[in-house]
Amino acid sequence: MSYADKIFINMCRDIIENGTSTEGEKVRPVWEDGTSAYTIKRFGVVNRYDLSKEFPALTLRRTAIKSCVDEMLWIWQKKSNNVHVLRSHIWDSWADETGSIGKAYGYQMGVKHQYKEGMMDQTDRVIYDLKNNPYSRRIMTNIYVHQDLHEMNLYPCAYSMTFNVTKEKDSDRLTLNGILNQRSQDVLAANNWNVCQYAVLLHMLAQVCDMKAGEFVHVIADAHIYDRHVPMIKELISREPLPAPTFRLNPEVKDFYDFTPEDVRLDNYETHPQIKDIPIAV
Repeated sequence: MSYADKIFINMCRDIIENGTSTEGEKVRPVWEDGTSAYTIKRFGVVNRYDLSKEFPALTLRRTAIKSCVDEMLWIWQKKSNNVHVLRSHIWDSWADETGSIGKAYGYQMGVKHQYKEGMMDQTDRVIYDLKNNPYSRRIMTNIYVHQDLHEMNLYPCAYSMTFNVTKEKDSDRLTLNGILNQRSQDVLAANNWNVCQYAVLLHMLAQVCDMKAGEFVHVIADAHIYDRHVPMIKELISREPLPAPTFRLNPEVKDFYDFTPEDVRLDNYETHPQIKDIPIAV
């Protein structure tokens, strides 16, 4: 049984049974027909995944691993804010006529800052510190930049990563751990998508920095299920979890900027049928 399935099922049950509803309140998102999109929400959800034991892909339904990796690399590697660079079309609703989503996500990762060691963007700073200052408690990123919010077509949801390195007992091998902070999450549409993205990121950074991937902690301030998603979630969590897949990352890649989605593979990934036609609130 996939541990990620267990976490997902327990989280969804907790939201449905113990969450609070925003029905009747003033909310920003709407459905395609213009109706207000209400949610059932839980505050401060924290999920932990041990990447040294298994890869946290859901088996209750399939997560498109190459597509979610493509989006992660779009932000962290390409540092792009243009949807035309993406394979999927999930960002199209927030893009302008040129394909830009404004000064959001990848744009912020690519902004160079002055450090004592020189000018670096956030991705390069993380890699530099993991290689040169692995025990630093300051290895983190932040793309929720207040002075640029007015030029973002969508405020960042997953906005900060904090990296922390530990040493294995009775070994000199270093383990890379990470915490993803997320202000808001549509649980049905995005939860496992984000989990898989940042699990892969940890594996990639660990490989190029000669470490092993350890714990991934996912902190969600507002974990919510949209009103029209509740029946879908109830059906999804009634399914029987299957064994977790085996994660494969191309061992030949030693430079983070050389990774492609084709370097990531899930072997023996058996899943239940996909849930189709999920309505998305915008």
